[in-house]
Formats: sequence, C-alpha cells, structure tokens
Amino acid sequence: MATQVPVKKQEGKSERLLNPANMLEEMERWAEELFPRRWGRPLPVETEFWRSAMPQVDIIERDDEIEVHAAVAGFNKSDLEISATDAVLTIRGTRKSESKEDKGDYFRREIRAENFMRSIRLPALVDDAKAKATIKDGMLEVVLPKKEVVERHKLSIEEG
Repeated sequence: MATQVPVKKQEGKSERLLNPANMLEEMERWAEELFPRRWGRPLPVETEFWRSAMPQVDIIERDDEIEVHAAVAGFNKSDLEISATDAVLTIRGTRKSESKEDKGDYFRREIRAENFMRSIRLPALVDDAKAKATIKDGMLEVVLPKKEVVERHKLSIEEG
C-alpha cells in the first residue's frame, strides 16, 4: 500500500519541479533533511579505535636504503612480528592484558586484547635478508637496504 505524501503548492516552484534535474536536487534536499551528513559516519569512539589500532608510519627513502618508523607504543619486542618481501613490509602486533580485583563479595576480571596488522608497499625493491629492526620508547625502526639494480643484457640469437 502506498503512503500519500502531502504536497504544498508554492508559487513558482511547479515549473522548477517539472525539470528532471531540479527534481533530483529536490530529492537530495529531502534526503539531507531526513539523514543529515553525519548520519552513516563512524562515531568518534569508533574513529578513535581504528586510529589507535593501526600504527602510524613514516617512510624515508634514501639512495641505498628505505627506513620505516612505526609508532607501536605499549607493544614490546615479544608482541611484534615483522616480515618483508622484495616490495612489502608487514608489521603485526598482538598484546593481551588481564586485570583482576577481588574484594570480599565483589569480583571483577577484565581481559583486553589488541591486534593489528599493517602491510606497507615499499617505494623500491629491497634486500629483505639484510633488513634490521630495532624498538625503543614505543618507536619501531626498520632499515631495509635497497637491492642493487640488475642491468638488462641483450642476447644474440644464433641460427641453428
């Protein structure tokens, strides 16, 4: 069953609504009134969660190496796993904590787990076997030496 929508007649608007482009604009205006722009966006709490879950990184490219700095505050060396291929660096972090409180007839136990995985496409091919990583004061530093550029050689074709 269709629901009737009351239509108000206003001077000068009838010609404007007959144009399909104007009708679309009017529909967009109605949609904006029903669903303001903030509708559908993540809540500030969700935004903060995703911002903290992914470490922020800086990538510095030099002539002979690429250096990656990642903010991993609260993660220890044992919480992190770093892997690299020719052109991608992956940083994974897993951290778990548990707190307990026992006061007579009151008992509280809270378990928290934090995980992240960030893969970074590197701006050049690197020699991942020679990569080195260090962590200090919540900052992870990964130094990846660039691969030596191999020159292309032309082959001569012999008749057989």
